[in-house]
Amino acid sequence: MVSLVPVASWLAALLVSAVVLLRGPRPLSAARVADVPLRWILFFPVGLMGLWGALGHIAFAQQAAASIGWAPSPFQYEVGVANLGIGLAGLYAAFRGFEARLATALMVAAFLGGAAVGHVRDIVASGNLAPGNAGPILVTDIVTPLALLLLLAVRRRRG
Repeated sequence: MVSLVPVASWLAALLVSAVVLLRGPRPLSAARVADVPLRWILFFPVGLMGLWGALGHIAFAQQAAASIGWAPSPFQYEVGVANLGIGLAGLYAAFRGFEARLATALMVAAFLGGAAVGHVRDIVASGNLAPGNAGPILVTDIVTPLALLLLLAVRRRRG
């Protein structure tokens, strides 16, 4: 189950983006092609995934730790609260302007980028290939901030 949620959130973002772009006005501008997926990445992989991560680390700490291949820790509460903040910021930024989206993307890049480094270090140091450490969550920890920053750069250049 842990491995399906990150994949589902990205599929939802891409599907909704495609529908919005296909049904929207023509001609498509580069700014709109960047803005629409940016909104839905902030909503699904950042917003809803952040709330999902918060719920897991706060309410289901033992199961979350097991899915990562780690022992439960009191620090999971802090990770859960950080996920809560990221999730709420993602939902807010999805429907706000460039500055809110940039601030959220920077926070996501720091948090998920750091998490990705931690997961890779754990894979190298201990061979931990648990789904919550080396599965889709590792991919989304890398892809999500990169996609946000790239789309923000395109959006900024194209007005």
